[in-house]
Amino acid sequence: MPTPERRTVTHQPALALFAGIGSVWVFVLVTLGAFTTSIGAGMAFPDWPLSNGSINPEGWLRDISMFAEHSHRLTGAIMGMISVGMAFWLWRRESRAWVRRLGWWALAIVVIQGIIGGKRVLLDSLEVPGFHMTLGQMLRIPHGILAQVYVCLLIAIAVALSRSWIERSAPLGARVRRWGVICTALVLGQLVIAATMRHNAAGLAIYTFPYSTPEGHWLPQQWDFRVAIHFAHRVMAVVLAVALSVFVWVIRRDPAATLSLRAGASSLLTLLVLQILLGAMVIFTRRSAEMTTAHVVVGALTLAATFWLTWAAHRDAIEGPAPLATPSRT
Repeated sequence: MPTPERRTVTHQPALALFAGIGSVWVFVLVTLGAFTTSIGAGMAFPDWPLSNGSINPEGWLRDISMFAEHSHRLTGAIMGMISVGMAFWLWRRESRAWVRRLGWWALAIVVIQGIIGGKRVLLDSLEVPGFHMTLGQMLRIPHGILAQVYVCLLIAIAVALSRSWIERSAPLGARVRRWGVICTALVLGQLVIAATMRHNAAGLAIYTFPYSTPEGHWLPQQWDFRVAIHFAHRVMAVVLAVALSVFVWVIRRDPAATLSLRAGASSLLTLLVLQILLGAMVIFTRRSAEMTTAHVVVGALTLAATFWLTWAAHRDAIEGPAPLATPSRT
């Protein structure tokens, strides 16, 4: 029985660069979104999609709340244009159907994020019986969670278009792939807990660190939803510290790991340590905007690094071991 002809594809530097720009720009958007929430500026403008009826509202460069919110909106609009351009560029030039689908998914998420962000403003005054948050305020949680999924999608696309992905095959061991999936799921779970805690104003529900009480107890003495979600965030941080350390060790022990993967693993460990320190500083500074924003951004970077290492470890399972080298789809 004849062997099926293997599908091949060439590296497209311009498209790969554009996808790389998108995967960097998303962190500008995440940073501005985190800062806007940290200073409570989400309702600096009561209208949407314009800000006070304008794309250049009066005084937005002088007022920090207006600057944070309007910058976030403008950055989101640019992210939307990048996503549109990337989706159509992939559709026109990329031969791999699964990569084209990732481009459409990224575009869909940007559209959904824009709608959620707009509804968060427009529904801010709509009360929900039995909850202390309005419907608009509740929408901040899925908005923050979906942003992390979008980060992963952009990284998946950018890595799949890179020369190293297309031209080299590095079959890493099953342990690396298994620990990568576990750690990516754990980091995503932690970010869901963090978004829930953050938008329920539970960042200081436990105001001491590392203990949960001023008397030095590990467990809180009184419990409610805010205390529980905050404590869950701390417990998950301990779990992640162990799991990510094992993941880094497994990568560095794998004989097939490239220099870039080993460096990425070391960077992940650095991000883990930095994130723990920032978490402590959030408590010590009573949630200063700078420390809180940095904590959110480093959390997103930790997810990005974990997902990148996991995605790269699954390269052969996704792409196949054959070298790739023919013209792309037109």
